Amino acid sequence: MCGRFALTATPEELMELFGLLEAEDFPARYNIAPTQPIIVVVASDRAKPGSNLPERKALLVRWGFMPGWVKDPRKFPLLINARSESAVGKAAFRAAMRHRRILVPASGFYEWRRPAKGGGESSQAYWVRPKGGGIVAFAGLMETWSSADGSEVDTAAILTTGSNKVIRHIHDRMPVVIQPEEFARWLDCRTQEPREVADLLTPAPDDYFEAIAVSDKVNKVANTGPELQDEAVPVKSPQPASPNRHRNEDDGQMSLF
Repeated sequence: MCGRFALTATPEELMELFGLLEAEDFPARYNIAPTQPIIVVVASDRAKPGSNLPERKALLVRWGFMPGWVKDPRKFPLLINARSESAVGKAAFRAAMRHRRILVPASGFYEWRRPAKGGGESSQAYWVRPKGGGIVAFAGLMETWSSADGSEVDTAAILTTGSNKVIRHIHDRMPVVIQPEEFARWLDCRTQEPREVADLLTPAPDDYFEAIAVSDKVNKVANTGPELQDEAVPVKSPQPASPNRHRNEDDGQMSLF
């Protein structure tokens, strides 16, 4: 599951890591929530100067996937995540897995260790970031939804997989991380079919992330400052997370409208 994340990188850092020709200035964001605009990286239809590889460009899209065939978005759940193990077989994500794979830049993500039902324990928020900092690229899917009046909304979801050892005591799911050397293959929807990039949809190495207990300030979307990532004393010593019982298998939540 990935329900909140942060991106505090500069445009220059994004351009360097993702090979972008340009990137608009965007303020540091410490508490990105569903339905908000997020930056994603896509492969364009043009080739890079002096190369056969396609250019990459950054777009702003709404976090909350909406398949193009949906008639009334008010009756369709907001899909912020997609399970990587089953996305290619799901009607909502099948076309995007084949034609519209993207990267979602992040500085890290937030996850909550939920108490066992009836245990009387409070939930604990964690800030999960790459060890040493830097930018991480989540695997994502994009779809453009068109309304009856012709207006369009670009939407996206983040792919998830089973958790590694560092995250498992917090939650049983985590975002799929694409390493820089695999950016081109993941974004190549012309020659790389979903089955040919399935090996990328695995948990990050156990030593890739570190999880830092933080306060419950991150629970409120209105809180957007860097203090959200300040370390806090955990509510209770971590225990293995039980499978999430309250979300459907596509990890959808909320409503787009």
